[in-house]
Amino acid sequence: MLLRRWTVAVIVAALAAVGGTWWNVRRLAAAELVSVRAASTAARAEREVRDADLAFFETRVAEDPASALDHARLAALYLQRARDTGDEQDYLHAERSARTALALRRRNNGDASAALTSALLSQHRFAEARDAARQLVADEPWVNAYHAILGETCLELGDYDCARTAFDAIDSRARRSLAVAPRLARWAEIRGDTVSARRILSDALAAAQQEPNMPREQLAWFHLRLADLFFRQGRDRGAERTLREGLAVHPNDPRLLAAMTRLAAAHHDWRAAVAFGDSTIAILPDPATLGVMSDAYAALGDSATAAEYVAAMEVAVGRQPGTYHRAWSLFLLDHGRRIPEVLDAAEAELRGGRRDVQGYDLLAWALYKSGRARDARAPMAAALAQGTQERATTCAARSPSRRRSTTRRRRSPAPRSIRSAPRPPTEVATCPSSSPSSSSASATSSPPARWTTSCFSSRSR
Repeated sequence: MLLRRWTVAVIVAALAAVGGTWWNVRRLAAAELVSVRAASTAARAEREVRDADLAFFETRVAEDPASALDHARLAALYLQRARDTGDEQDYLHAERSARTALALRRRNNGDASAALTSALLSQHRFAEARDAARQLVADEPWVNAYHAILGETCLELGDYDCARTAFDAIDSRARRSLAVAPRLARWAEIRGDTVSARRILSDALAAAQQEPNMPREQLAWFHLRLADLFFRQGRDRGAERTLREGLAVHPNDPRLLAAMTRLAAAHHDWRAAVAFGDSTIAILPDPATLGVMSDAYAALGDSATAAEYVAAMEVAVGRQPGTYHRAWSLFLLDHGRRIPEVLDAAEAELRGGRRDVQGYDLLAWALYKSGRARDARAPMAAALAQGTQERATTCAARSPSRRRSTTRRRRSPAPRSIRSAPRPPTEVATCPSSSPSSSSASATSSPPARWTTSCFSSRSR
């Protein structure tokens, strides 16, 4: 399989040459090309500085392993590189450095605790992340960002009472900070307050753009978060505009390119999906994107290449930390493969303590695909319990009557397997009884505890 690494400018120019795409891609003007090149140069310079800092602190801790501050800083740098490159090993390095820092000094070492929580969340070790966040809040209860981190971990586990308590503890004056606001937006989403979620994220993005020292990869994350929200709410042109603005800041960002891949596939613009997907996986072999590529090639009639991408997706899933990959499970369900295996995994995850709306939604879909429509009603009701309200997927996307009522803004519903994961909650029609349900982010990825040091990762699991 030949994977090409295209620049953003080349991708957009190629799509413009094809013509006829739903977003009416235009050829880039010379000034725009200059802007893309300038942004690429700036992003490359930031990476060089980060890598130099990593080398410096690695040398420092080797020479003086008793410095808790140096180990904490090293953990934050590993997290930053992991977000930028997708290297799973860097999350393990970050965890190791953070634990070393905390072993050397527990008191007044919130940055190390925040980095540890981030590393654990990125590996989907949610219960451990919640425990670390609780200790973080106990150590420094006056830091509002730490309450937001605890709320985030509770959301991932589906412990919404815990999340409510954590978010309610945040001072009203701190709710607009970049370390807090995106987490509050996620909480608003889950509770069905999509208007507040959109306002909070728009304000956060505007504030992030005003920060002179904001790393470009983190600024790109704020674009991604708002674009994801637009996409899930059926505001596709807002999503596409926000993604392109993010790519102008951080060209070749694999998270943004992956989102463009899903957006194109949602409109069955398969050639555009292939173009953006090629660019994404040449940088980062994201399993969810590989699934979209398989669907795209299948739709284009190339079954052999589609099968290659399925095989590549399974390999990519196997190489990632953790034993349960939701994007892979959704792909299998959508294609009628290994349904008993997926059902067993979904039930085991709930028994293991992770009871978020996406987990219940996945279980409901697995039960329905197993021919147990009646049994799917209970998990669908659980998925709806928080009042989440978003565009239909899952059973609704496959219900002709429901589809007609939910495609006035989007010409066709996105296949379930191309949703980003941890998948955001989505409103669905219950297949057995035609009532809505919800299906993360992160949640999608979370904002940094202190945006200059650590940030949760956007994952596809």
